[in-house]
Amino acid sequence: MAHLNQSDRSVPVVVRLAAAGATPDEIRNLRLRGRDGALVPLSSVATLEVVSARSLIAHEDGLRRQVVIATPTGADQAGFARRAREQIAARVKLPPGVYLRYGGTAPAQAAAARELLWHAGAALVLIVLLLALAFGRSRHVLLVLAALPSTLIGGVLAVALTGATLSLGAMVGFVALFGIAARNTILLISHYEHLIAIEGQPWGLATALRGAEERLTPVLLTALLTALALLPVALQSHQPGHEIEGPMATVILGGLVSSTLVSLVFVPPLAARWLHRS
Repeated sequence: MAHLNQSDRSVPVVVRLAAAGATPDEIRNLRLRGRDGALVPLSSVATLEVVSARSLIAHEDGLRRQVVIATPTGADQAGFARRAREQIAARVKLPPGVYLRYGGTAPAQAAAARELLWHAGAALVLIVLLLALAFGRSRHVLLVLAALPSTLIGGVLAVALTGATLSLGAMVGFVALFGIAARNTILLISHYEHLIAIEGQPWGLATALRGAEERLTPVLLTALLTALALLPVALQSHQPGHEIEGPMATVILGGLVSSTLVSLVFVPPLAARWLHRS
């Protein structure tokens, strides 16, 4: 009913009936003693009625706030939020003074995706600089970069075939795939340099194919061990609690197949054509 201030704390004042289960009429007839000592019914000084109302009225920045929570079953949080905005805008007419503000995981995922793109771009620039310093030749750097888009093919196909979504987890998977694809190409180029500089092999398609054959084991083992570790996670991608790592594992598995094939089948002919040309 009120608050009683006592020194440094506020004590709530609560009136409770002695008898449990009192009816509204009994509460209306509850006798109160006035200042003159006379007893008057509660209904004479207050209006009592049973209505459906909020048990808690929350406020934020001086305004009343009502929270509506929805938990989608799928992993596409951003898509669900977008469709909800469209449906509410088309069907719901808000009364004057009422406005909507959307929150939750969808805006957080969008912000995280933007931040991830910035970091991935910065990392790509740093990788290019390091490759240029390590190899000293622009053709080597271009060959490594040319192999990176191959990861997109397998990752996108895996998402389409499994019905997954291109969520934040999938984007993280693509970033991881870029590192794996770059590593495979760097292994091949480093071995090509060894065959030419140490073993004195003449550069050509035969040497490029030999280098790919001799680096077949580490490339395949990397792909196989990564796939075995991520396969259980990918199989549970549609289960609750796997909204992030599930699409990520699916993308990495699909990208491993395409990037491994490109590294072993298409990179050697490209290397034979591009590298060590006068």
